[in-house]
Amino acid sequence: MEDLILISNLNDFIFCPVSIYFHKLYGNQDNLTYFDNVQWNGRKPRIKSDYVNVVLDIGYTMLFNIVDAMLQVYGFDTYYGVFHKCFYMRKSLVCDIMEPIRPIIDYEVRKAINLGQCKIDDFEKYDEHWCLKYKNNPQYIQFLMQAIMKYKDEIFMYIQSYYRYFMKMKSVSEFPQFNI
Repeated sequence: MEDLILISNLNDFIFCPVSIYFHKLYGNQDNLTYFDNVQWNGRKPRIKSDYVNVVLDIGYTMLFNIVDAMLQVYGFDTYYGVFHKCFYMRKSLVCDIMEPIRPIIDYEVRKAINLGQCKIDDFEKYDEHWCLKYKNNPQYIQFLMQAIMKYKDEIFMYIQSYYRYFMKMKSVSEFPQFNI
C-alpha cells in the first residue's frame, strides 16, 4: 500500500480494510476495473442502486450469517469488533472477520456475470431500487452458496485460527490470514 493511514487521524471514521480493498480492486469512479463489463457505479451497500450491488448484498449477507454462526460456536460476543465501530445492533466482529473473505463473493458474482448466470433481466426496479425477481431467488442463492461452500474448510480454519490467536494472546505478527 503506497499511502499510510494513521488510525489517530481517522477520528470517528469507521476504519475497515474493506475501504482499502474496494478502492484497490475497483478503482475510483473514473477507473472502475473489476465489474468493467457491466453498467456499475461502484459499491453502494444496501442502497440497491444497480443489480450488481443487489447480488453482492445477497452474497455478503449469506457469508455474514455463516461467519456469525461460526464465531458464536467459539463463544465470541459478535457485537464487539476491532475495526468496525460498535453501535446498536451491529455485529462488528462479524464485519471484521468477514472482510478478508469477501473476495469469494466478488469473484463469484463477476464469474456469474461473465457466464450469463447473473443478468439485468433477472431484476426489477422499484422506486430507484433494484430487486431480484422472486422466481430467480433459488438460482442466485445456489451459485452464491456453492461458492461459499467451496471454501467452507478455509473459512472454518480462518475463524478457528482467529479464536486460537485471541485466546493465546499472540502477537500481531501472528494474526491469522485468509488466503484463497
